[in-house]
Amino acid sequence: MIGKCKAIAHGSTALDYIFREGKLGQHLVSNHLYGTTPKEICGEMKMVSDYNTRCRNKFLRIEIGIAPKDEKRLSLESVRNLASNFTRQMGLENHQWVAVTHKDTDNMHIHIIANRISLYGEVYDTTFVSNRAARVAEELSRKYGMTIAKEVKTDRKHQKEKSNPTREQTKKEVRQICYALLDKYRGTGITGHSMFLYELNKNGITIERMKNKQGKIYGLKFSYAGQSFKASEIGREFGYRSLQKNFELTNNEELKKPHHTAQEPTERKELHATGYQLVPPSRSSISRDNDTPQVQNPIGAVTDTIVSAADEVVEKLGDLITPTTQGNDYAEAV
Repeated sequence: MIGKCKAIAHGSTALDYIFREGKLGQHLVSNHLYGTTPKEICGEMKMVSDYNTRCRNKFLRIEIGIAPKDEKRLSLESVRNLASNFTRQMGLENHQWVAVTHKDTDNMHIHIIANRISLYGEVYDTTFVSNRAARVAEELSRKYGMTIAKEVKTDRKHQKEKSNPTREQTKKEVRQICYALLDKYRGTGITGHSMFLYELNKNGITIERMKNKQGKIYGLKFSYAGQSFKASEIGREFGYRSLQKNFELTNNEELKKPHHTAQEPTERKELHATGYQLVPPSRSSISRDNDTPQVQNPIGAVTDTIVSAADEVVEKLGDLITPTTQGNDYAEAV
């Protein structure tokens, strides 16, 4: 069994929905109510809720899902008792509520609409109310020997892993490679970012940008050995917005060295428009007006190696990365 609860403002609409013809299974039980139609029930609840003028969401919508194997052994009386026990555990004894079952899906489920304002004018506390409903559902499931939603979710996860062991093994390999390279190049700026992508590609891992119908990028996809994984499957550090942040320089002095030109706002706007960038925004525009020997001197063998590696990464990854700087910018960054 699973339970959900949410505070709502549209009580009359919710009542019309649960009593809608074609969905309604059984009118189970009511508490402190005499009406039997949505209009009558809403009128009675409104008489009580009107005493409180400050509360906006004056109704509670509760849904109780029952597992198919539990449904077979539940009688109508048992379902009524289940609804009553659920509301009692939620602390709604002094509140008006009505419970019905729906038959519009393969699995029977219970809908409860309750007045958030009690008969004594008290407002029901909805802090973490959804978690409270889930906990009550679990307690009642254990008490009556019913299926527990948390355990079903855990079983499905294990079944999924067993059903495709090759995919799970491949995911572990991708995760190990990605984290090893991230730890190696974290906080090293553009150079580390370029080498991270280069070595990923060298290990056979490709990254693709995922776009919605409007053409906006919303995530990354990692492909390896014929399997594809969303960034969230690999780790939270590899998300579309979070991956680049791992390579930002942590040395404050290094961050202060570049002198931004007056064209910075335009260039930053271009960076934002292109989406996922190779160069962090803080390093994307470096002035050439105040070049010093300290910046120009390092242009040598090390710079050539890094630029070549970055160019090779860009060439291999194709559409993934769109560089916004020239070779001199790489050199100056170094």
